[in-house]
Amino acid sequence: MFTTPQEAEHAFYEALQKADLTLMMRVWADDEEIVCVHPGGTRVIGLEAIQNAWQQIFGNGPMTINPLRPMILTTVMSSVHVLVEQVSVKTPEGAKTANCYTTNIFHKGRTGWKMVLHHASHAPQNIDMFRLQDHPDTLH
Repeated sequence: MFTTPQEAEHAFYEALQKADLTLMMRVWADDEEIVCVHPGGTRVIGLEAIQNAWQQIFGNGPMTINPLRPMILTTVMSSVHVLVEQVSVKTPEGAKTANCYTTNIFHKGRTGWKMVLHHASHAPQNIDMFRLQDHPDTLH
């Protein structure tokens, strides 16, 4: 049972680092609709489909993911975390890195805080771009 959304998010990134499907699925809510969108991928809905997607991803081995610059908005029953992920994977050609903009949403339920949405999309490789994009001069 995760007593805070930050604890649930920490377990999520630990599961990614270890390619641990059991830990990953403990993070996800099992009593409500859940959604996962991987960079460049399709929308995956439901516990079984999400488990299958992570199982396929973990088949490639552990990933190194460094969550950065979190912006957290928490209410009594939900928490929205918007952050940048620096993702590194080992390939036969060497390490490959990518940046993602990520939104993780957690709901508080009878079994503690659980993830209901993980949405990651490609972000610029140049980390200096994040300073400009995080603090724009104009509002849209």
